[in-house]
Amino acid sequence: MTVDAAPLLLFNVDDGIASITLNRPEKRNALSRGLVEALHNVFQEIENREDIRAVLLTGAGEAFSAGADLAALKQLQSATYQENLEDSQALAAMFQQVYRCSKPVIGAVNGHAIAGGCGLATLCDITIAADTARFGYTETRIGFVPALVSRFVLAKIGETQARRLLLSGILIDAQEAAKIGLVTECVPEHAFQGRIDWWCEVFRHQVSPQAVSRTLEVLREVPAKNWNDALRYAAEVNARARGTEDCKKGIAAFLNKEPIRW
Repeated sequence: MTVDAAPLLLFNVDDGIASITLNRPEKRNALSRGLVEALHNVFQEIENREDIRAVLLTGAGEAFSAGADLAALKQLQSATYQENLEDSQALAAMFQQVYRCSKPVIGAVNGHAIAGGCGLATLCDITIAADTARFGYTETRIGFVPALVSRFVLAKIGETQARRLLLSGILIDAQEAAKIGLVTECVPEHAFQGRIDWWCEVFRHQVSPQAVSRTLEVLREVPAKNWNDALRYAAEVNARARGTEDCKKGIAAFLNKEPIRW
C-alpha cells in the first residue's frame, strides 16, 4: 500500500523494497526545504523498519533531480547568516541520513541529476543510470559552492575527478559517469527497469540483510581510521559476524550444497 509520507514524495514498501519517488516533476524534482525534510523523515522511518531490506530512490517525470530550488535560494538571499546556516544544516543532515542508511540505497537515475540532485545520486550505494541521463555539480556556474557534496564526491571518485567536476561545473553523460565510478552502471533506456528489478532481487533474496547492513557499516567506518585501527575494527566485526544466525545458516547451506534464499 502506498503511503503519502509527504506531498512532495511517494513512499511504498513492497516485498522488502522501500521505493521513494521524488514527486515534484513540474520543478524537475528540485530539492526544496520541504522535500529535504520529507526525505530526512522517510529515511528515519526506514531505519526503524525490519521489513525493509533495500531502498530504491528515483524521480518522477523526466529528471532525477535538478538540485536546489532556485526560487527558495532567491528568498534566502535576504535571510540572515543564521537562517542560511540552519537551511544548509538541514540539507547536510538529510545527506548524512541517506549516506548512513543501514539498508543499501539503490539510485535509479531516470534523468538528469544536477547540483544537489547529483549529490543525492552520489550518496547511493548502487547507482543505475539511464543512458540519457546527465550528471554535474553545477554550483560554481551560478556563483554557489558545492561544499556539502564535496566530502561524498571525494570519497566516491577521488581527488582528480572531484576537482575537475566540482570546479568546472561541467555536465557529463551517463557513460562517462560510469567510467569514472560516479555511477555503478549505465543502462540503455529499454533495459533500465529490468536492471533495477535485478538489483532489487539481489537484496531481497540473494544476500543476508544482516550481513549487508554490517558490510555497509564497515565501508563507512574503515576509511576514517588509520591502518591499525581499521584492521582492529575489522577483526572485531569479523569475529562478531561468525556468531550470527545468518552466518551459521549460510555456512551450513554452503557445506551441505543447498540453495539459500534469504
